[in-house]
Amino acid sequence: MYKRRRRRHIVMPVLAGLLTLATLGSTAFAAPSFSLPQAAAYFSSILCAPNAALAATRRVLDDAMDEDAVPAAQPIDEDDPEAGFWTVGPTEEEMLPQSEAQSVSSGASSVPDGPIPDGMAPLLEAHYEQGAGAGYVSSGAATVRNSTDLPDSEVAAEMMQTLPFQVELNSAEPQVLIMHTHTTETYELEEKNWCDPAFSARSTDLSVNMAAVGAEMAAQLNAAGVNTLHDTTLHDYPSYNGSYAKSNATVRSYLERYPSIKVVLDVHRDAIQRDDGTRVKPVADIGGMKAAQVMIICGADVDGNLPNFKQNLRFASRWQDKMESMFPGLTRPVLFDYRYYNQDLTTGSLLIEMGGHANTLEEAKYSGRLVGQALAALFAEG
Repeated sequence: MYKRRRRRHIVMPVLAGLLTLATLGSTAFAAPSFSLPQAAAYFSSILCAPNAALAATRRVLDDAMDEDAVPAAQPIDEDDPEAGFWTVGPTEEEMLPQSEAQSVSSGASSVPDGPIPDGMAPLLEAHYEQGAGAGYVSSGAATVRNSTDLPDSEVAAEMMQTLPFQVELNSAEPQVLIMHTHTTETYELEEKNWCDPAFSARSTDLSVNMAAVGAEMAAQLNAAGVNTLHDTTLHDYPSYNGSYAKSNATVRSYLERYPSIKVVLDVHRDAIQRDDGTRVKPVADIGGMKAAQVMIICGADVDGNLPNFKQNLRFASRWQDKMESMFPGLTRPVLFDYRYYNQDLTTGSLLIEMGGHANTLEEAKYSGRLVGQALAALFAEG
């Protein structure tokens, strides 16, 4: 969730810009005109993602002449805090907006014990409970935190209904796509009671970043007969800026190639850090092993940007219930808020946070296995 600066190379952006202009010019008389926000979004992405910018331009031009094409994402500025993207590490209050009494079952404690080296920051663990009262809506064994203006009753009416899609078991065609907008997000590689404040919790090594967690999820689904694809593109490297534009292009490419895909899961980890630099890892004891607590984020519609948000909410509540029923304590409440994470592309598009940057990689991978098992069980029910 952290921005990273990089030196900008000149040759590729210039070539991409010329190719993009040529593409636009060659179709100017056939395609409808671009709006200023769309044009700005495409041209601004040339510097940080020339290949993705060119691919997106081509797709938009193709879509303009294809009524059945996958809808394009809304032109949203990822640097605008009101747009529904976190462009810096979210605060603990943002990620876990519950009272201290509700959220921490037995207080936060250092694990394991021992002195904290000079210059290092404390690392604490905590278990976050389900919410209760106004703003929390029951989803069977779990809860959804309603951070929208919609009445709790309206949210409750949509939840726990039949899934808005049908996953075909043992199908030769892909049913699920797992991907990562922020692929380079990573974890602590050993359990200790301190962390290095300079550690950015990012890595391009697919064996230790979000790709490793997504692989665990995909393995469980495929073993259960749910044909699942796993994309490991580094959408946030070398530039964090434009990550969601690049992952949007990736998802659209998969949907165009495999229209059988019903579910798209964007797998992340969050960053729970206090003002004094202390990092907190959410954990649960599942089967005698420590698992990273997980949280689903489901976006709500703003002016038509997420027309299928209620269908996504049904999926979120059913999956949350299945995880919590099978593995009590694994989940934190679903965050239902005015967020936008390319969740307009299918009726089964969700973002899931697998622990935080203070969790260990093994805790997150264990949760990946549990989450995959619960999702497979849900799909088996239909």
